[in-house]
Amino acid sequence: MTRQRFRLLMIIVMGSVLANLLARDPIAWADENPKVKKATAANPALKKSKRPMLYNGIELPSVWPPQHVGRWDDRPMSIPYLQAPPKVIPIDVGRQLLIDDFLIENTTLTRKFHRPSYHAANPVLRPDRPWEIGDKSRSAMVYSDGVWYDTTDRTMKMWYRDGKGSTCLAVSTDGIRWQKPLRDVVPGTNVVNQAPRDASTVWIDHGTPDPNERYKMFRAHWQTKKGFNIRMHTSSDGVHWSKETVKSGLSWDRTSVFYNPFRQVWIYSVRGHDKTRGKTHRVRLYHEGGTLRKAAAWNLSSDAIASGRWATGEPVVWVGADRLDPHHPDPRFKHIVPQLYNLDVFAYESLMIGLFTIWQGPDNETCKKLGIHKRNEVFVGYSRDGFHWHRPDRKPFLPVSDRSDAWNGGNVQSAGGGLLVIGDRLHFYCSGRTKVEGQNVSSTGLATMRRDGFASMDTQDIPGQLTTRPIRFQGSRLFVNAHPGQGELRVEVLDEMNKVIEPFSRNNAIPMRADSTRAELRWKGNADLKGLAGKTIRFRFHLTDGSLYAFWVSTDGSGASNGHMAAGGPGLPNSRDILGKGSGANVPPK
Repeated sequence: MTRQRFRLLMIIVMGSVLANLLARDPIAWADENPKVKKATAANPALKKSKRPMLYNGIELPSVWPPQHVGRWDDRPMSIPYLQAPPKVIPIDVGRQLLIDDFLIENTTLTRKFHRPSYHAANPVLRPDRPWEIGDKSRSAMVYSDGVWYDTTDRTMKMWYRDGKGSTCLAVSTDGIRWQKPLRDVVPGTNVVNQAPRDASTVWIDHGTPDPNERYKMFRAHWQTKKGFNIRMHTSSDGVHWSKETVKSGLSWDRTSVFYNPFRQVWIYSVRGHDKTRGKTHRVRLYHEGGTLRKAAAWNLSSDAIASGRWATGEPVVWVGADRLDPHHPDPRFKHIVPQLYNLDVFAYESLMIGLFTIWQGPDNETCKKLGIHKRNEVFVGYSRDGFHWHRPDRKPFLPVSDRSDAWNGGNVQSAGGGLLVIGDRLHFYCSGRTKVEGQNVSSTGLATMRRDGFASMDTQDIPGQLTTRPIRFQGSRLFVNAHPGQGELRVEVLDEMNKVIEPFSRNNAIPMRADSTRAELRWKGNADLKGLAGKTIRFRFHLTDGSLYAFWVSTDGSGASNGHMAAGGPGLPNSRDILGKGSGANVPPK
């Protein structure tokens, strides 16, 4: 080989290596980056570990939370656990939803994403009380806030913002019809906290040892000339709230808070600004802690909320809108780059699910001048490690209406807690805004969908099959959420060498032919999976028609998944599916 050819070959090789490095998301390769290694060695605030393993077999990186390196960019996040899934995936926590290929080794089925439908009774909560009417607006809206099923009195509760900026409480037995019982906090009203707030998050803490702190409220509080911080209040009944007990570091108005039960940590989803892309280009920062005081204890100056900035005690840059997010449909505003306005997060079954409120413009001054609302719509994302977000579907999950005079004519915002599980349906609550005679009117609506119905694996005119990656479980009974259409669903069990384990063959399987969100799959002779507990196996599903939404292995015939149920529902103690019911009294019609 001549010297000239050798040089040309080296240029090609080095160019290929450089291109691969540049194409990789900085989060995904933070462990390998020398800048991160150097900063980590000098920074005790960055947690080192021996790559702890999660409930689903995912190993966390040694630097946690992961660090962005350099400036923010608008590429979709790369997902390390999808690029390199665990060799064996434990499935003992929750239903296994098929929203990505994490669990799938090969398939001839096609993934289809689904979205909830708005309820005909919307808005289910309207501003119809005198104290809900302010000088320039009428409001009965969730602005995160919280919608929860409370096991103490078996009612559904909605904390919301009124027209004067106070927090009120409504209750329901079916999730559709809401009442506003009068309370003694502000006599003659249902106001439960008059402390001024912008956004707020309410969380029912099932794990607290102190009953006086079962209910937690995180209120965005304006500090004169200093910006916002988040102030926490606690309560034993959700009505009478303490003075603030924990104050966060500097943040902004639309910061929200959530609990990750898989890792048992509290996380502040902090509004930050990517100043490399504009003065107020909104992104999310991340700060966690095993206690709320640790989670709230960050140091952040107003100048530090910028792209890629991270140092001792500061939240890390997390996620923002990216190039796949839609722009405003109005040609006047198509030039506006979308931003991440808010991110509410919750645990559902075996996943963390994020409700991404994407701002599409215009700015507040333009809205005021034109007499319109900013366009905020809610999109959905999924995470199996609590940090990296897979967002394969970029159609609005909770959209604004095409009609500007509809209750959700503009500015749709999600609710804290995420969703309620009511029978076979998931209930999502959101606020929407419109204008009536020049006055802003904000109310709360409901959207519902099939349980586990975020995505399905479907046949395409011909029968298909789906084979899982190697999995492991401790249960004995296999359940599915499936709609076999005009056909049937059967399953067989394979060993590590992809050989059928008798008697769990396809021919010996009893076909499932009825639509069900919780159906047990059996084999002739009443064989169960107890003898395979702890062993590495694969499931191969054979579907002749229809859709497969989820599968899981339960410890008994109840079909309990041991999964996390977001804000809970009837028959789900402490927001966990440990009884196999997920339904009970007070279940409304579809």
